[in-house]
Amino acid sequence: MRTPTFSLSLVATLLLVTAGLSHGQSSETNANKVKVIRSVDAQATDLADLSDEIWRHAEIAFKESKSSDALVSHAKAHGFRVTRGTGGIPTAFVAEYGSGSPVIGIMGEFDALPGLSQAAVPERSPIETGAPGHGCGHNVFGAASLGAAIAIKELIEDGALKGTIRYYGTPAEEKFFGKLWMIRDGAFEGVDVMMDWHPGDKIEASVQSSQALVDFLVEFDGQAAHAAGDPWNGRSAGDALELYTHGINAYREHVKPTVRIHYHIMDAGKVVNVVPDYAKIWVRVRDRSREGMTPVYERVQAMAEGAAILANVDYKVTLISGVHEILPNRTGGAALQANLETLGGISYTKDEDAFAKAIQKATGKETVGIDAEVRPLRETQKDPEGGSTDVGDVSFNVPTISLSAPIAGKDVPWHSWAVVATGGMSIGHKGLVYASKALAMTMVDLYENPDLVDAIKDEFVERKGDYVYEGILPPGPPPLDFQQ
Repeated sequence: MRTPTFSLSLVATLLLVTAGLSHGQSSETNANKVKVIRSVDAQATDLADLSDEIWRHAEIAFKESKSSDALVSHAKAHGFRVTRGTGGIPTAFVAEYGSGSPVIGIMGEFDALPGLSQAAVPERSPIETGAPGHGCGHNVFGAASLGAAIAIKELIEDGALKGTIRYYGTPAEEKFFGKLWMIRDGAFEGVDVMMDWHPGDKIEASVQSSQALVDFLVEFDGQAAHAAGDPWNGRSAGDALELYTHGINAYREHVKPTVRIHYHIMDAGKVVNVVPDYAKIWVRVRDRSREGMTPVYERVQAMAEGAAILANVDYKVTLISGVHEILPNRTGGAALQANLETLGGISYTKDEDAFAKAIQKATGKETVGIDAEVRPLRETQKDPEGGSTDVGDVSFNVPTISLSAPIAGKDVPWHSWAVVATGGMSIGHKGLVYASKALAMTMVDLYENPDLVDAIKDEFVERKGDYVYEGILPPGPPPLDFQQ
């Protein structure tokens, strides 16, 4: 039996609230917001079921066929026109309803992370050891965004709103960054404003940036030999890899505090008694902007040549992909903030609070439960917190409004079993419903208020300045058959 979703006295509240929302909304606007709230409430069980189905599939980047199918089937069942294979990615798609302007888009992610299989229980308990799990809540992400799109579609269908709603099924955010190929394919052209959200541990209209990032492979090729019998005949690719990682680690002292460098050794030889003739490492460089990231990327590439010279081997550097930092939009964030304040916080049961606290205890965090209150709109920080996302690239092509809504207890480790557990039960479902309502309400503002759309676009143009967007990705199709 699914725990019921939270209850809010919003119908009465919205009918009374006219002033103080955003950009001079009318009683008609409030009535449409009542309708989208009712729509999401009516969809709540189906959306939770959809999220749980994707949670069970837990498919990794470019392999999300069942998850994509589930979202596509749900969109089609609600009357959307669906185009699949966007950007040359079989699991990417666009679902559209309506015609004309404005064109409002909303993104939905649905890929999982390797090695995070976990039951929906408050202690570490893999369903299948080593299997993937939704440690970033993308099962909830995709379902909630589609619920909001459906609520808007119903208003367009009834004639209460005019324009087009587009839902973007965006795979491979955790690895490879599928939106890059969708952008190159022109999928986001013609969109006036894009809606985005991400599961988190707080309720917030996000007006913060993110970190720019680049991923690349370094491969070393040498000469195999017997490690004891004739090692002098060998040229060790493993030595080159070790020298390379030593170079990176020494370099960490001499980069700015905003820089992050990560690596994953993918191959360093197969057996101990053979001088390895091949080695491969995945390297990731981040900084708060692509301008800061680029010189670090160039330096770390140059280190590969140095390591190869020292070990007397050959080397190759291959770009995988990279992402821009998010271009915030405070005008859109303020519109979203008004709707969050109208919605208020989320109520949780004693059992849900106990579940969250048990996970906090298991992960060494303070047992404070779930941060369920609406955060105030913060100032945009110069140096962003957290990680990177290909939403940043979308935000350099379309003005983007972003939301954070909780699906886990405060401060639990992200990309961990803890998030998988709460994302697969009622705590995750409540975050889903809340996000869906907030997104749909803000889209009502966009459809009904052309001045708001214009103001969001004006800020986008001002922030972007004369920068000409160019995606950080190699030519050719996405790496669908990438060897893990």
